[in-house]
Amino acid sequence: MTEGRTSQPPERHRGPVTLRRDSIPLSTADQRLLDSHLRSEWKTKDAWRALRILSEFVEGFDTLADLPPSVSVFGSARSKPDSPEWKLGEDLGAALARAGYAVITGGGPGVMEAANKGAAEAGGLSVGLGIELPFEQGLNEWVELGIDFRYFFARKTMFVKYAQAFVVLPGGFGTLDELFEAVTLVQTKKVTRFPVVLMGTAYWQGLVDWIRNTMQVDGKIGPEDLNLLFLTDDVDEAVRHIIKAGEEDVEAASARRTAREASG
Repeated sequence: MTEGRTSQPPERHRGPVTLRRDSIPLSTADQRLLDSHLRSEWKTKDAWRALRILSEFVEGFDTLADLPPSVSVFGSARSKPDSPEWKLGEDLGAALARAGYAVITGGGPGVMEAANKGAAEAGGLSVGLGIELPFEQGLNEWVELGIDFRYFFARKTMFVKYAQAFVVLPGGFGTLDELFEAVTLVQTKKVTRFPVVLMGTAYWQGLVDWIRNTMQVDGKIGPEDLNLLFLTDDVDEAVRHIIKAGEEDVEAASARRTAREASG
C-alpha cells in the first residue's frame, strides 16, 4: 500500500478538502494567517478564518471525545524503516496498545508511521492528526482514525487534551516544539501530572545535559524541573512510567475528593 502511494499525484489536505496538481495553493492556511504583509485583509478574511479555526476545534473535540486513555508519540518524519528509532517507535506503539492505550501521532511517515503500525498490529486504536504543509505526504496507511488540520495550534491542543502522556523519540524542530510545549504546560501547571518520556538516550542525553548544566546552573529553571523529563531506552520501562503516573494521578484525585468531603 505504501508503494502504491508513491505513484499518486501530489496532493494536499485542507481540512476535509483534498487538492491535487494545479489546485494546490502556493501557501498554507497557517502561512496566510500569520503573514504580516496581509494584515490589511483582516476585515474581509480574518473573520472567516476565525470561524474556520472554530470549526477545527469542534471537529477535533467531537471526533476524539470518546477515545480511550491515549498517549501521544512524536518523532522524526524522516526516519527510515531500517533505522533504530523506527524499530523503537513500532515496539512502543505495540506495547502501549497492549497496555490499553490508544496511540496518537502526527499521522505522517517515519517514527509516526512506525508507532501507528505497532499500535494497529497489536490491536490498539491508531490515531493520526495530520497537518497542512507544503511538503505534506498525507496520513500514513496505519492510521485508523485520522483528522487533517489547517492550523498547528488547533492540532497541538488535541495532542495534549486527549493524551495521558507524551513519548518523544528522536526528531527535529517539530518534535522539539511538541516536547517543550508539553514541558512548559506541566511546569506552569496548565495541565496536571503529565509524564513526558524521552526515548533514545544517545540522542537526547546532550540536550538533557545542557538543560542541567546551563539552564539550571544559570537559574533559568528550578532543580525540580528536570524531573519533568524521564529518559530511557527501554519500551517496557517507558510504559510502566506512564501507567504509574496515571495511578498516582487517580490516587491524588481520590485524596482531594476525600479531603473536600471531610471539610464540607
